[in-house]
Amino acid sequence: MTDPLAPLALEAAQRHCRSLQDALGRFRRQHLERIAQWGGELAAVLPVGGRLLAAGNGGSAAQAQHLTAELVGRYKDERPAYSAIALHAETSSVTAIGNDYGFDQVYARQVAAHGRPGDVLVLLSTSGRSANLVAAAVTGRAAGLRVWALTGPGPNPLAEAADEALCVEADATATVQETHLVAVHLLCACFDAAVTGAGGRPARAAGASAPVAAHRRMS
Repeated sequence: MTDPLAPLALEAAQRHCRSLQDALGRFRRQHLERIAQWGGELAAVLPVGGRLLAAGNGGSAAQAQHLTAELVGRYKDERPAYSAIALHAETSSVTAIGNDYGFDQVYARQVAAHGRPGDVLVLLSTSGRSANLVAAAVTGRAAGLRVWALTGPGPNPLAEAADEALCVEADATATVQETHLVAVHLLCACFDAAVTGAGGRPARAAGASAPVAAHRRMS
C-alpha cells in the first residue's frame, strides 16, 4: 500500500536539495578565493607554533570540533599534527565560566586564556547573533588574534565583530550548516595544499612571521 504522505516527504527532500544546491552555487561564486586565502594564512601560522581556536553553539559547535579534529589529526594526506582547540569541548571550563561569569563569557574567557598574538580564532554561527561568539570575537581581536567568522546571511553582529567573515546566503539553518561543513573541508584542503606547497616545507603567507614561533619557544 502506497503511503499517501510519501509525495509530500519527497517534495520536502527535493526542496532541501535545491536550497543546498543554490547555496553552494553562490558559495562557489563568492567565497572560494577567501577560503583559499584563509588556508594560506593558516599555513603560515600553525607550522611555526601558532594555534587555531574554534567555537560555535549547537550544530555549529560540532562543525568547530570537526575543523579542529581535521587539523590535529589529518584531513586527507599524512602530515604533522597541528595545534587546534574546540573551546566548547572544554566542558569543565565551559560550565565553570558559565556558572561564574555567565554564558556570554564561556568562549571569551577561554580566548583570553589560550589565545596569543598571531593565532587564529574561527567562530561559526548560523545566525551570526550569538552573544558569546561576538564577545569571543571582540576579545580575540583585542588580544591580537586573527578572527574569522562563518555565519548565515549578513550583515550580522558576528560578521561585523570579526576581521573577516564568510556569510552564507540561505534561508534555512540546515542549509547554512551544510554549507559551513563544505567550507570547513575546503579550508582544510587549502591549508594542506599551502603547507606542502614549497616542496613539503611550510609555505609562508604574507602577513605571518616569526613572532609567533618566537613566542612559542619562550612559552
